Amino acid sequence: MTLRIGVDVDGVLADFRSAFRATATRVLRREVDERQESPQADDGLVPSDVRRVWQHIANAQNWWMEVEPYEPEQIARFYSLARAGSWEVFFLTRRPPSAGDSVQFQTQWWIERFGFYLPAVLTVPGSRGDVANGLRLDLLLDDQLINCVEVVSATPTKAVLMLRGNDAAARDHAIDRGVGVVSTLSEAVTVIERLHDVLPQRRGRLLRLADWFTGHTEVHTLPQNPRTVRPVPPFKKP
Repeated sequence: MTLRIGVDVDGVLADFRSAFRATATRVLRREVDERQESPQADDGLVPSDVRRVWQHIANAQNWWMEVEPYEPEQIARFYSLARAGSWEVFFLTRRPPSAGDSVQFQTQWWIERFGFYLPAVLTVPGSRGDVANGLRLDLLLDDQLINCVEVVSATPTKAVLMLRGNDAAARDHAIDRGVGVVSTLSEAVTVIERLHDVLPQRRGRLLRLADWFTGHTEVHTLPQNPRTVRPVPPFKKP
């Protein structure tokens, strides 16, 4: 049975925090402390500063394409395993628009740049629980604890928290609520591999019996880079 996975982009794949901090330094013309990235922090940027930075991002051409990845090689590894396991992967984002191409296209281009071809990107500003239910996800990988808790509380979807810092309290709270915790994308992909092996055995005896009566059939798939055999066709502008 196909594994269905939802993956948040910023904080999991993309290092938005560093990109936002660098932009804030340029816009405000002063150094921005790492703790100042969140407007909710007591010692953070004042709301007017945050608005200036977001306004700059909104006017910048394809700003989201320039965000650096945390672990680019793991994005390619994730793609290879998804193809081999026939996983269905949905990349989720709440990114606000910038000038240039749409947020969806910028994010698709960015993910494919690092080796995950033809990514399915969903711009979903609403509840992660609603998304998990609507897509019937088996697993959500997210860097926001509130999203993970919402999903495991309201849906049968499993959740894994990407916690790149050393926040022991957040780790303990997540584990207490039934949320898995990883600190790198490499670790997260390994967890998904294990889930791929375990989940079919936990979905009931009928599935296994049906598998016994199903013969093995040869599967034909496109190459790792599907664009080599199916490039984007040329077109003439009207």
